[in-house]
Amino acid sequence: MMKKQNNVLDLNILWQPNENWISQSNLKGFSEQVGFPLFPYERLHRWSITHPEEFWSGVWDFAKIIGEKGKKVFIPPTDDGILGAQWFPGAQLNFAENVLRGEEEDIAVIVAGEDGTTSHYSLRELRSKVAKAQEGLRNLGVRSGDRVAGVVTNGIESLVALLATTSLGAVWTSCSPDFGSQGIIDRLGQVQPKVLITVLEYQYNGKHFDIRDNIRAISEVLDEVSAIVTLTEGDDFLKNQSKHVLNWNQLCKNGPFIPEFTRVPFNHPLYILYTSGTTGLPKAIVHSVGGTLIQHVKEHQLHCDIKHGDILFWYTNTAWMMYPWLISGLASGAAILLYDGSPLPKDNIGVLWEIAEKVGVTHFGTSPKYLETLQKASYSVGQEHNLSQLRSVLSCGAPLSAEQYDWVYDYIKKDILLASISGGTEIIGCFVMGSPVHPVRRGEITCKALGMAVDVFDEKDVSVLHQKGDLVCTKPFPSMPLTFWGEDGDERYYSSYFTKRPGIWTHGDLAEQTDEQSIIIYGRADTTLNPGGVRIGTAEIYRVLEQIPEIEDSLVFGLPNAGDEEIVLCVVLKDRELDSDLADVIRNNVRKKASPRHVPRRIYSVNEVPYTINGKKVEGAARSTVLGQQVKNKGSLHNPNSLLEYISLLERSFV
Repeated sequence: MMKKQNNVLDLNILWQPNENWISQSNLKGFSEQVGFPLFPYERLHRWSITHPEEFWSGVWDFAKIIGEKGKKVFIPPTDDGILGAQWFPGAQLNFAENVLRGEEEDIAVIVAGEDGTTSHYSLRELRSKVAKAQEGLRNLGVRSGDRVAGVVTNGIESLVALLATTSLGAVWTSCSPDFGSQGIIDRLGQVQPKVLITVLEYQYNGKHFDIRDNIRAISEVLDEVSAIVTLTEGDDFLKNQSKHVLNWNQLCKNGPFIPEFTRVPFNHPLYILYTSGTTGLPKAIVHSVGGTLIQHVKEHQLHCDIKHGDILFWYTNTAWMMYPWLISGLASGAAILLYDGSPLPKDNIGVLWEIAEKVGVTHFGTSPKYLETLQKASYSVGQEHNLSQLRSVLSCGAPLSAEQYDWVYDYIKKDILLASISGGTEIIGCFVMGSPVHPVRRGEITCKALGMAVDVFDEKDVSVLHQKGDLVCTKPFPSMPLTFWGEDGDERYYSSYFTKRPGIWTHGDLAEQTDEQSIIIYGRADTTLNPGGVRIGTAEIYRVLEQIPEIEDSLVFGLPNAGDEEIVLCVVLKDRELDSDLADVIRNNVRKKASPRHVPRRIYSVNEVPYTINGKKVEGAARSTVLGQQVKNKGSLHNPNSLLEYISLLERSFV
């Protein structure tokens, strides 16, 4: 769908909002409230980062955040860097109080599973459940600042446990039950939770999984846990443990119908999230109540245009940052859809869209890998389903290729806002994202998020256009981590993001910014390839490989070779063997659609590509394995055994 901009045909524009869409947008309403023009957006963005007091105070007011705002909004750092800023130092608020707002009969939560069945919960029902769980946790001694940990699936009990925890001013942290016992210990063992809430079994892709042995192993190590709450009734598998064990119904058997809310300072801890890296123990990142809430309502309302009555969905597990991001949608008046199970169950790959059609999802959050799978299966979403309520498709976790932009508009829906967004666990939000007032350009992330001083720097710390560089942030923002939990947390936090450029957040993404101030992400900087000294993002190669039908999956990394680096490509093929003919097709496509420098020197056929539990390819773990180096945190991997065939990769012949 080509559009004209200033009477010039712009072939990259796939969609743009009409005047009604713009005039009815939250972003338009916000600009009118703060008295600053919406267009040009770049000027509004510049105001949002040069006048942080006015901007973030405006977000608080526009989102109608419940709590005491305080007289001061922002106290800048004492030096020229971005560390040490104080946000809303006099504020008092509670996260759960803001999430549980609205009319009693409003639908708040929809829960669905692989069979497509759904359950609905009103705000009144959700508040009542939270009140009972709150009383149960209080009786177990949970107080403000304590940690409550969950090994839980994405269901109603998990949400209630999280909100009950935060209503008390306590801190929530969680893992997905498909983590191995060591992966859970590596995370929860760092933060000494007082209470552990856990499933004992779960279903995924039609299969039943029993994790009792894992929970036994965990309970023996987590010395600070005084009580374990199981989500399976009548199970006495821990009856010989010294810890108090009860089930969910016992926890919630008493209590009022209305929860109480303990208000805390803006920078009080809310969540502890974990990175999924494989180079050491996961970083335990502490996020604040106020920073998380104000960042999320800004992103939901101003950038995603979420309004009261909308239904927000993101396919996620309870270990990924998109889980708390989804939950915060309640604070903007939306209902949220919680889905537990495989996004692509073997007997019905379209189940998520069936559910979206059934319940009227307005904002559908997913990943490039999921869209790629549907594309290769020739699943025409728009023909199979009535998506009249759908207004936006959002994607994150990896760069969304230009061809995938085309596919979404051709095969899902033409009149929607497609937003590729990028940020991270480290900021529990986004640096760059979509907008309801911008055109969508293929292969580009639409704009820099308001309030985020995003730039792209070269190796000399100079801002560059049309050139690959490091994605950075040069000014403070409210959702910066409080610290990393544990000993030397502040030092480890600093070394992760500020060693390369003191006082400037270096995020770790290889990126490019355009004249329109849109952003192209090429992948993680630590997996950037450097053949001949030229920086190449792995996403540039994946984009080409996704268009070759014979390739089911792929992995790209670099290996040292005589002072230079050569590109290694591993492919998972379907219905054929790797031979010189297919290798020629791959190399010719990469040469033509990327560049000669992108062409892999070695191509291997493998059975599997390693992924994190959150669904991200792990180039670094494969590279380390090939080089004979230890992968320290295999608990972060969804399929750690996939690395076994990489041990002897260099001993095999390549094509």
